[in-house]
Amino acid sequence: MEHLENKQKILIMIAIMSAMFFAAVNMTIVGTSLPKIVSKIGGMEFFDWVFTIYMLTSTITAMLVGKLSDIYGRKIFVLIGIGIFMVGAFLSGTSSTIFHLIIYRGIQGLGGGMIMSTAFTTIGDLFNPRERGKWQGMLGAVFGLSSLFGPTLGGYIVDNFDWRWVFWVSLPIGVFAFALILRLYPSHKVTEKEPIDYLGSITLTTSIISLLLGFTWAGDKYDWVSFEIIGLFSTTIISLIAFIFIELKAKSPVLPLFLFKNSVFTVSNIGGLLMGMGMFGTIMYVPFYVQGVQGESATVSGLIEMVMTITMVISSIIVGNLITKTGKYKIFSLLGFIVMVVGLVLNSRLSVDTSLTILIIQLMVIGIGLGMNMPVFNITVQNAVSHKYLGVATSAMQTFRQIGGTIGVAFLGSIMGNKMAEELSKSQNGDIPAMPAGVAENMENLQDPQVLLDSEKLESIQSELPAEISPLFDQFIQMLKEALNISITTVFLVSAGITFAAFVTTLFLKEIPLRTTNSDEETEEKEKLVLSENHS
Repeated sequence: MEHLENKQKILIMIAIMSAMFFAAVNMTIVGTSLPKIVSKIGGMEFFDWVFTIYMLTSTITAMLVGKLSDIYGRKIFVLIGIGIFMVGAFLSGTSSTIFHLIIYRGIQGLGGGMIMSTAFTTIGDLFNPRERGKWQGMLGAVFGLSSLFGPTLGGYIVDNFDWRWVFWVSLPIGVFAFALILRLYPSHKVTEKEPIDYLGSITLTTSIISLLLGFTWAGDKYDWVSFEIIGLFSTTIISLIAFIFIELKAKSPVLPLFLFKNSVFTVSNIGGLLMGMGMFGTIMYVPFYVQGVQGESATVSGLIEMVMTITMVISSIIVGNLITKTGKYKIFSLLGFIVMVVGLVLNSRLSVDTSLTILIIQLMVIGIGLGMNMPVFNITVQNAVSHKYLGVATSAMQTFRQIGGTIGVAFLGSIMGNKMAEELSKSQNGDIPAMPAGVAENMENLQDPQVLLDSEKLESIQSELPAEISPLFDQFIQMLKEALNISITTVFLVSAGITFAAFVTTLFLKEIPLRTTNSDEETEEKEKLVLSENHS
């Protein structure tokens, strides 16, 4: 595909970007709207699973599809991915409980993993590594624009219409993207069939699931040293060991382990994993601060995140073009992580009375840093391996980033929940006036932070209380807001620490010249160069 006419390449990229925009909009639209959705269907304690299940299922499919697309081509998998994603989006809008929503979001994740994996790999098929910078920046910009429209649109829908349209409104985009891919993307001829690595896929899936459950339940549902958590982490280790043995013997491994001998490949994947953990710490919890602590609407929450997204898009496009122009990438990643750390540390100092203007400025800082890193690691991974491993290498990068996001959401959600409970416990031991019988039972319901996300419910509860209880009601609400604020700012601080770890990891990234062709001969020379440097 590298030798196609430039016009055809651009048309294919338009089709790919349309598919990615559809998937990303449907993914990001949930961010600001989910707090309101959860307040309608209940299940606050399972809130993080709506994100976690998507990350889990998309991670699994992305890894498997990467290998399969190297054999059977990208077109078939991006079409299947769009179809599955549309089914999941439609079903999500029919949810009547949080468990329905979790299951249907899992279906969406299966399709989303296919779309994201093939989208980033297609750039590698069409353009050589030196040209990919600007296109990776463009793809990052598309993801950013979806993050721009998604949260704002989601907030507007739940504030003005039935929340179910959050999942249905983008379905026409999916149909359009499907038609474009079907018409424009060239078909792939299978030259040699390879066996599918089912055992490797199963053990990898088992390892990811047990790791996820361990981080999700540890410190919340079970103690860290409980039989259940130790059992889950033990399962992770055993499955990972089995996976390694299987991959070493597999004829066509789902993830060729020799790729990890390449230090650029290894460091890039670790950096991507840590970036995923830190990134989702911001995306997921900003709406909680704006809506729960500040008491603003979901629409306002979306508009605030829009500013961060705009800076991310601009930063991603500029850095992508600079990478193509200069052939350098490491410096942009290092600077990006430092900028992100600064923004997250500033966010950790938020209070109940912080102005939204200050929050917006700090989110712009985070957006700039995030945008600087968006194009980098896909380029470094694709530049470090032979073109015949392009799909599996790109999918590995996406998988590590998704695993980071999955662990990050679960880990940070556990931190937020534990910190919230701790702060509420402190407040309840304070000098809060005793409440009259009957009223106390009503006020007990307010101890669930979920109520802060629904202003209508708050007003309804307050209107039913006697006038003399109104000051006590306000005191309770203030107590909840302060507890929620402390738990969220703790999450931001932990995210800053994770992002700094990504910076330290990137210091070890070897910068090798970006290739000017997809020829495997030049690639193999680069691989020998990296391996010789590793041994020296």
